[in-house]
Amino acid sequence: MPFDELGTVPWTIKGELILNCNCTVFCPCVVSLGKHPPTEGHCQAWAGVRIDEGQYGDADLSGLNVGLMLEIPGLMARGNWKAAAYIDERASDEAYEALVNIFSGKARGTTGLFSLLVSEFLGAERAPVVFETEGKARRLMVGKKIQGEVVPVEGKGGEDIVVTNTEYWMGPDITVATATKGRVRAFGRVWDFDGRSAEICQIDWHGPR
Repeated sequence: MPFDELGTVPWTIKGELILNCNCTVFCPCVVSLGKHPPTEGHCQAWAGVRIDEGQYGDADLSGLNVGLMLEIPGLMARGNWKAAAYIDERASDEAYEALVNIFSGKARGTTGLFSLLVSEFLGAERAPVVFETEGKARRLMVGKKIQGEVVPVEGKGGEDIVVTNTEYWMGPDITVATATKGRVRAFGRVWDFDGRSAEICQIDWHGPR
């Protein structure tokens, strides 16, 4: 994609996102929109995206998965994030480039804030990114680099607890979850977030506006 076209290409992604971070209880960023610090004062997280339907210009993104690693030193809104992306090895060259543009924020739109908040993009690479659903459990596996599983937290009557109608950037309705496994071994990071905060969100993202 020629550089002068970045940020002008229409794109859409519909699917599901799961995230597990080091917060000991449910991540306060969902409600405070980044105005409240993470429970541990800083944020370390992995995330997985399952794309059910998606396109970037003429490139078809449907059926692909993406893994992310995020590190935020304090309040989300203050920036200085570090991020890395793992792109499904099944992606065509065109789809790979499209997903890097989207998840680095260069494609603008829903993920455009990444270009403002991420001070260090550690890189993007192709990897075997597997996103599985079994019952209510969701699993993300990126080789040996990310091994995660999250499950919803049950509320009254066994129904999932859902925070609805938020202004959270990922989507308005966030299912409260916890990680039964949250292991990251990448870019010198060794994280284990079993039992920590997790989120499940149906996503409907688009750009460049």
